[in-house]
Amino acid sequence: MDGSSEEAAPLLPPPPPPPAATTAEGCPGCAHERRKASRGGRIPYMELFFVAVTTLASSLPITCLFPFLYFMVRDLGVAQREEDIGYYAGFLGASYMVGRSFAAIFWGVVADRIGRKPVIMFSILSVVIFNTLFGLSKTYWMAITTRFVLGALNGLLAPIKAYSIEVCQTQHQALGLSIVSTAWGLGLVIGPALGGYLAQPVEKYPHVFSKESVFERFPYLLPCLGVSLFAAAVLISCIWLPETMHRHKFTEKDINRIRELPSQQAYWDSPRNESLFQNWPWMSTMIPYCFFGLHDTAYSEILSMWAVSGRKYGGLSFSSDDIGEVLAVAGASLLAYQLLIYHWVHKFLGPVISLRIASALSVLILATYPFMTYLSGAKLSFALYSAAMMKSVLAITVSTGICLLQNKAVYQEQRGTANGISTTAMSFFKAIAPVGADSHGHKNVRTLSSFQWTDSLNDETA
Repeated sequence: MDGSSEEAAPLLPPPPPPPAATTAEGCPGCAHERRKASRGGRIPYMELFFVAVTTLASSLPITCLFPFLYFMVRDLGVAQREEDIGYYAGFLGASYMVGRSFAAIFWGVVADRIGRKPVIMFSILSVVIFNTLFGLSKTYWMAITTRFVLGALNGLLAPIKAYSIEVCQTQHQALGLSIVSTAWGLGLVIGPALGGYLAQPVEKYPHVFSKESVFERFPYLLPCLGVSLFAAAVLISCIWLPETMHRHKFTEKDINRIRELPSQQAYWDSPRNESLFQNWPWMSTMIPYCFFGLHDTAYSEILSMWAVSGRKYGGLSFSSDDIGEVLAVAGASLLAYQLLIYHWVHKFLGPVISLRIASALSVLILATYPFMTYLSGAKLSFALYSAAMMKSVLAITVSTGICLLQNKAVYQEQRGTANGISTTAMSFFKAIAPVGADSHGHKNVRTLSSFQWTDSLNDETA
């Protein structure tokens, strides 16, 4: 028993040792390994900056439509009754994740075959094109089609996670993945803020945008165009993005040398052909990853729809500007947490314990939202802003911890595929979330409003 345990791979294998294998001329991965070794343990700020801006550009389109989704579906005229708007909005919100679930594995495999950089650049290009087309949608079916295609072609999430690990030395890999989580979380928060502030600009800013402008005909183009212009700038900057993927094969001499290494080092250095589905440490992270993806998407959708719903329906009667401000403040707190606090959380608690604590606290935070409908004024603002900030911090703690466990449980030649599979599974759950959130959310809102009406009736008869 003891002898076999020494030969087996550990539950979460330790980081690979410094590369002892020979390097190949012309291999971008080997060249990048030499650059990493020459840094002397310094943080790769330039590479992490590229990781941050590309991740941000890819995540902004996902939720920028949530603040105006209700109004856009209403204006497209597909819903026969006001009560049906949430139903159609759910399918429109889910179309992006449906498209991504079909193509994420493909893009992960492509990233393992041809490299991370080409997939990253193509994904950003798809944002530039199809996010703009979404803003130009005049029919419901055009809107849902452009969102679906955007989700299918934006395959950045799988390679960017692998890339953030590969550009960093071992001691900085947690920082690299936290940069991805931070930028992704910021995009999911800043996106709705942009959508809230920039949608319907002719109505909100008549002194800037005239009724003869293109934004009168396309009232939801401006937030989409802003995201696309940012993505275009990021696409240009990707020219200087270094490739990290190795492009050479193991020779027979290398394989014989590897066989003579100690088992722990050979475990990392040997060419691997095992199926990912036999990698139990990686498989064990899939269930929480998928369910937290569903949870976060449902939360984002329900929060926006609930906040803009009228008081008589159990909502807060917020405008798109109001909910945009809430999400912007939550995003600012997220940035501060990741830059100043998360490093210490990871150092003292580790990824497993920190995500367990964050999961438990998230349940308590979510339980406070229904009671906010009884508040108003400063009390409501304090409660809502505080809950949104804490929820964002806890969500990023969970997602960063799970991603770190996933990427440390696989090897470089499988990392893009592994992230593609996990992204596909997570996208499927995220695609379910908006449909379920809107349909059940509206039922719960009607139930809550009936309770509030009963309470007010009892107060009057008392």
